[in-house]
Amino acid sequence: MAGGRARGSRRAARLPEGGGLMASGSRLFALWALAALVLPSLGEEGDGGWRRGGPGAAAEEQRCTVERRADLTYAEFVQQYAFGRPVILQGLTDNSRFRALCSRERLLASFGDRVVRLSTANTYSYQKVDLPFQEYVEQLLHPQDPTSLGNDTLYFFGDNNFTEWSSLFRHYSPPPFVLPGTAPAYSFGIAGAGSGVPFHWHGPGYSEVIYGRKRWFLYPPEKTPEFHPNKTTLAWLRDTYPALPPSARPLECTIQAGEVLYFPDRWWHATLNLDTSVFISTFLG
Repeated sequence: MAGGRARGSRRAARLPEGGGLMASGSRLFALWALAALVLPSLGEEGDGGWRRGGPGAAAEEQRCTVERRADLTYAEFVQQYAFGRPVILQGLTDNSRFRALCSRERLLASFGDRVVRLSTANTYSYQKVDLPFQEYVEQLLHPQDPTSLGNDTLYFFGDNNFTEWSSLFRHYSPPPFVLPGTAPAYSFGIAGAGSGVPFHWHGPGYSEVIYGRKRWFLYPPEKTPEFHPNKTTLAWLRDTYPALPPSARPLECTIQAGEVLYFPDRWWHATLNLDTSVFISTFLG
């Protein structure tokens, strides 16, 4: 992520005795003010103007247990991963144009008045709420409350109006590996730090992070995880995960911006956004 560092002169004027602390505080405030002017412009390139995780955000895993591949061929993908295990793909596509269009400023300018459909962040996502995209971004897109239940948390993902959002989606390049007999379908999402979807499963697909970081937890179809469908992933990580013996731990990894996770058919998975995250999934139906 882009960032800035202010550089001061190496020669400092001698301060009167007792005034060092006050002058030091003044210099720190001046540096903070300078950073406030500089960093918004850097954010468009770094985090797109979306907020990072913050002090209370969940951390990345100690060790990623999903393989990363930057040189994968289609034959290797089919033989080793397509029907057997997840894999993180790197460098297969260039979505820099799509990424630029997904900055906070550009999405609000293009789609702020469009009505979007939100789902509750529980396993079954029964409840749906419609409201303007700008209202979601400015009023609901905040870090997850650890005490909230899944059906109290609204999440923008999946229910996209492809006609209204087509001007954005046409700039996205999905992973080139398609399974025989399937057709791709997109699901676009934006969610706050600490949010996510509890364990669930469906058909195979890809998930690419455009901005932010998304931590994934995955189990094979025959290994049903221990979870409550209305508890958030953040609550599961806090309450259930620490007590799991090594043999019951999921495969897990944090997907960084620009990386793509492939998950096979019927694999259980839960997600946790470590930052305010922008992401897009390609489901192979």
